[in-house]
Amino acid sequence: MPPKRPVAERIVLKVSEEEAGQRLDVFLSGKIGQASRSTIRRWIDSGHVTVRAQAAKASRRVKRAEEIRVTPAPPEPLDLLPEPIPLNIVHEDNDLIVVDKSAGLVVHPGAGNRQGTLANALLYHFEQISRSHGIRPGIVHRLDKATSGLLVIAKNEQVQEFLAAQFKQREVEKIYLSLVYGRLKKKQGVVDVSLGRDRRARTKISTRSQRARQAVTHYQVIHCYSDFTYVQVIPHTGRTHQIRVHFQHLGHPVVGDDKYGKTAFRQVENPDLCLAIRDLDRHFLHAFRLSFLHPGTKQKVSFEAPLPEELAAFLSALG
Repeated sequence: MPPKRPVAERIVLKVSEEEAGQRLDVFLSGKIGQASRSTIRRWIDSGHVTVRAQAAKASRRVKRAEEIRVTPAPPEPLDLLPEPIPLNIVHEDNDLIVVDKSAGLVVHPGAGNRQGTLANALLYHFEQISRSHGIRPGIVHRLDKATSGLLVIAKNEQVQEFLAAQFKQREVEKIYLSLVYGRLKKKQGVVDVSLGRDRRARTKISTRSQRARQAVTHYQVIHCYSDFTYVQVIPHTGRTHQIRVHFQHLGHPVVGDDKYGKTAFRQVENPDLCLAIRDLDRHFLHAFRLSFLHPGTKQKVSFEAPLPEELAAFLSALG
């Protein structure tokens, strides 16, 4: 096998008979050193990899003797400013960091959120952190702004790829705690309903999307109250807003979820509880446990984060 080539200003590669049939991204990863799979994928997606003068797709199967031309794209600018935002550090070692994100904290910059994010806080608190993903330093998965709980952060590019592969292959176990409206009839169940972008409201996820992808959520009832059900939830896929939309689909939206259950609080008879839901200023969804294979030891590790005070207090108010 020929040695990996370093990144140059321009690269021209010829496919051998043994390499024919590989996916383009796999082929390039085996040929180019100093460039991660995620970096190569970014080059492909941005049109910097061509075959026969045409931009190629990552899934394209390379053919014998054809030439692959690569013009490495400049790295994404890391225009983030470190900010002294408090973080709850659950674990830290030479490879990674596990944080318990508070509700209200956006994970990484986006439209309308260029500052005050978890990414800004990571740059402030840690000198060593993966910079390969530009404005998402070390981040391999995310939680919604109003969701609290555990996130794992990579300290270098190799760890970031190792962890990202586990998420992609669905080898990471994520357990959430949630309170939903109404009483679930089944003590446990599986929701296997595909999800995708809503055809009309692009910021929402829907079960009636034209480009829906498989989404599977398992739940188990912990306790039933008069107007609520406290559940443990395991998402077997990682679709955007998956848990929230699946419980909306069941007719039991997550408590406090204004996007997928804005009027559901009206079914609650106790006016004090209705007021308490409004005062929560978040939805009742918490990433309680996170288990994965550690990149250093190759052993399974598991971390837990207790319910935040505001959610624990709300449960206590239910009696």
